[in-house]
Amino acid sequence: MRRATLDEPPLFHLAARDGARLTLASDTGAVAHVFVLEEDIVRLLVLPDGRLRHPRSWTVAPGAEDIAAEGRDRFDVSDFGAPSFTLDEGDPERLVVATPRLRLTVELWGLRCRWDVWHGEAWTAAARDRPTQAYDFGWWDGRPRHYLARTPGEQYFGLGERSGAMDRAGRRFRLSNLDALGYDARTADPLYKHIPFYITRRPDSGLAFGLFYDTLSDCVFDFGCEHSNYHGPYRYFAAEHGDVDLYVLAGPTVADVTRRFTWLTGRPAATPDWALGYSGSAMGYADAPDAAARSDEFLARLIEHDIPCTSFHLSSGYTSIGAKRYVFHWNREKFADPAALFARFERAGVKVIANMKPALLTDHPAFEAAARAGLLLADADGAPVLEQFWDAPGAYVDFTNPVAADWWTEQVKSQLLAFGITATWNDNNEFEVTGPRTLAHGFGASFPAWEMKPLQTLLMLRASRRAQLEHAPDAAPFLISRAGFAGMQRYAQTWSGDNATSWETLKWNIPMGLGLALSGVSNIGHDVGGFSGPRPDAELFARWVGLGVFLPRFSIHSWNDDGSVNEPWMHPEILDDVRALMRLRERLVPYLSALLRRYRDAYEPVMRPLFHDFPDDPLAWGETDDFLLGDAVLVAPVTAPGVATRRVRLPAGAQWRDAWTGEVFTGGESLDRPTPYARPLFFIRLDPPSGIVPGL
Repeated sequence: MRRATLDEPPLFHLAARDGARLTLASDTGAVAHVFVLEEDIVRLLVLPDGRLRHPRSWTVAPGAEDIAAEGRDRFDVSDFGAPSFTLDEGDPERLVVATPRLRLTVELWGLRCRWDVWHGEAWTAAARDRPTQAYDFGWWDGRPRHYLARTPGEQYFGLGERSGAMDRAGRRFRLSNLDALGYDARTADPLYKHIPFYITRRPDSGLAFGLFYDTLSDCVFDFGCEHSNYHGPYRYFAAEHGDVDLYVLAGPTVADVTRRFTWLTGRPAATPDWALGYSGSAMGYADAPDAAARSDEFLARLIEHDIPCTSFHLSSGYTSIGAKRYVFHWNREKFADPAALFARFERAGVKVIANMKPALLTDHPAFEAAARAGLLLADADGAPVLEQFWDAPGAYVDFTNPVAADWWTEQVKSQLLAFGITATWNDNNEFEVTGPRTLAHGFGASFPAWEMKPLQTLLMLRASRRAQLEHAPDAAPFLISRAGFAGMQRYAQTWSGDNATSWETLKWNIPMGLGLALSGVSNIGHDVGGFSGPRPDAELFARWVGLGVFLPRFSIHSWNDDGSVNEPWMHPEILDDVRALMRLRERLVPYLSALLRRYRDAYEPVMRPLFHDFPDDPLAWGETDDFLLGDAVLVAPVTAPGVATRRVRLPAGAQWRDAWTGEVFTGGESLDRPTPYARPLFFIRLDPPSGIVPGL
């Protein structure tokens, strides 16, 4: 068996056909598998040395609410339609695999691939491999790489939660879950989530199609930031570990791709209506020495100021010993009787969501016992490996060990849910493992934990959800998670992490949320008012609330530099405005609830860019702060100070009614409208295709 070189790459041939899978073998030992999964989904798995490095997947769950904790065999094609397809081997130098909607052409010398989509009554070019070394067949470092040719003017959307503009063209991103406190929403990278999926839009045809690389390893996506004289324009994916396992989704519209990707990675979790009201929170409540009294004061202030509230995020200060935090430990000096406190919250109609962190500091009361029981990520000798955590070094719980997952589930039930807490806030769960000596149990097949860090996040959510299901089997479990991965919609609501308090954050958190929604994760929001930094002034706070009321997660949460707390009543001069916005949120809850049910049932995103529903409007593809909530509401937020009148352009192809005045306008018009704090600018579409409209 020869070794591949740049001038003598592998020569492939069709070696086997097994239902939906074609196996291509080569004279160098390299293997490629082609899976025809649906008429609009064809998968390519490239194994340069013929070996599958990560044999199981935890992200692919077509239409399913969950998968087994041990993951899904990568050769398992159950739950897919496996449609009939044609295979053309007439040309000895290539083979062509085609469904009625998607066609893959493989040049056998060097494995150069081209994908075409049936669009506009003709086969239309989608993606093609870079003509020079599209994969690493042994001439570089052996890491998974895939280089595609880049067409000038292509637009790229997705990758979940990313900073900056929605169109990723010209940028490079690193997917490596990170606790990015106070990040710059315009430029920061990496952030909290790992979603290696993006949508390409071709400028020549308007075709949109999706590319999903099924990996949980740290990886890089380059969309034309890198240039080389030797290869022509290209874009690429490169992972630290694992395999090139690529799913191509035909589209042909952004809406088609987003729905299909959401289906591919699993059915979104149900959201109870109580989770859609205002959720109070602040680090300062639970960090205070009189934390229980501060919590009771919050309930009293709600009544005093006539502010509706349906849930309360209990921050991690309840676990403190001194200045540090110790998961599942109750500080009884601050919380003498948690059950009685949370009973008072329940009587007030406010559900409590408790913060949890998946690492034990070395002086945690349970650290030594957990280490002896093998519950923590450890080295080859079984010694826990310490990583820098929030307060001090600690070791992460190893959720690939079923015993550790069971321990976590029991702790959630006995230390949290038993006291009257309703839901779990899974926080600081990025699992920042930094070295190769840290081993995961791997369900009995140990592997370096840093190869699949988001797997720990996923399994933490499974264990937390199981606790809620066992504790209250008749109630839909509700979870929140800061970190995430492709498929996290199966388990949890999320938010854009610990954002900075600034006008710039307010502006750039909007495309960040839209990127998540296009990537299958629609149950989202932001820390209203900003989490980290200075106390927001009245104007910034009012504009934040005016945006937040439209998003599924509406939580005012903060850790201000001066120790103050972001609360609805923090600026008395705008309290009437904030109260009016809270009433608007109450009126929007039935609409949001209907949108989230449609998201669960039909995989449609809740928050969406204008081009999602109006692809034929050229101006809908430009960068804008405006967005759609479902297909019936256009929101035009104010993201800069000193704005009393705002210009908004209504997407062409529909009629729009001003939600406040009742005036009706034709799409394509640009309007200048007043923007008082209490009346955020939004329009209602007449006769939306879904038929779901807000009852305002």
